[in-house]
Amino acid sequence: MKNSLETKLGIFVFLAVFAAWAIVETLGGADWFRHGYHVTARFTTVQDLKPGDRVKMAGVEIGRVEDIQLTNSKVMVVMKLREQALVKTDSKASVKFTGLMGQNFVGIDFGTPDAEKAKDGTELETYEQPDLSAVMGKLSGAVDGIQNLTKAFSVDDFHNVLGPLGDFVKNNKDSVTASLSNISNITHQIASGQGTVGKLIYDDTLYAKALEVASNVQPIEAHADQMIASITQVVTNLSAGQGTLGKLLTDDTLHRQLTEGMTNLDQILLKVNTGTGTVAKVINDGEMYKNIKLTMQKVDKATETLEDQGPLSVLSILASPLGL
Repeated sequence: MKNSLETKLGIFVFLAVFAAWAIVETLGGADWFRHGYHVTARFTTVQDLKPGDRVKMAGVEIGRVEDIQLTNSKVMVVMKLREQALVKTDSKASVKFTGLMGQNFVGIDFGTPDAEKAKDGTELETYEQPDLSAVMGKLSGAVDGIQNLTKAFSVDDFHNVLGPLGDFVKNNKDSVTASLSNISNITHQIASGQGTVGKLIYDDTLYAKALEVASNVQPIEAHADQMIASITQVVTNLSAGQGTLGKLLTDDTLHRQLTEGMTNLDQILLKVNTGTGTVAKVINDGEMYKNIKLTMQKVDKATETLEDQGPLSVLSILASPLGL
């Protein structure tokens, strides 16, 4: 009997401890006894979030909400995260919910891989999720608007709207029938490949022509590529100073020679204009011109005298200075 009582008492204590552990684990109290670090986040509203709610990353629980405080028109949420939780300094937190009737929790994203791990006391950035109550309110308002719209249209209203259309169809029954028949014939002809539209759709002649044109364009494109390559090579040679034209474009020797030639020509013209040198005197000195003219006149007279005398007289004249 004693053993039976001790056995029952032991089972009762075990069940009580197990129930207490389950309750503590469910409420998040077990995190109080675990090592970890604290992070904070400021929200405009936390909806129905409360201490003890879960903190998750990619759906995996990494901690619990420890405290919620109002501060500076914001709601500060203090979270205790497990030591192995790899929350980054640029991770962002948001208040989420598991379903329409589910429990709220704080969701934290991974952040960037290069960011440092958050430390104790790090404040995370946040982004606000749509308020479920506001969304449901807008949906309710939309449903009420649709109901009011349907109530506004009675059977008479539909008759007033569709009545003229029905009367028009009745009064123009033959024309409508003929139009529908013509449309049917046109679509049948197109489907059978007749007419321009039908041939464009079903005849592959146009496709073959286009393919032939494309085939002819390819050699032209190849020739154009060769021409562009040749032009590129010519421009490259000119830039490198190769060839006569390249040297004219890049070598300044011709430029220097032309500059020196123009300088010398300027100096010569300057001397001519100032009367310096023989050419300048011939051009500018009038006496030189008169002497040359007088000499030419004497030569002309001497020539005429020689022509009048005979050959012997010419020889005696030429020999007299020699003493013959």
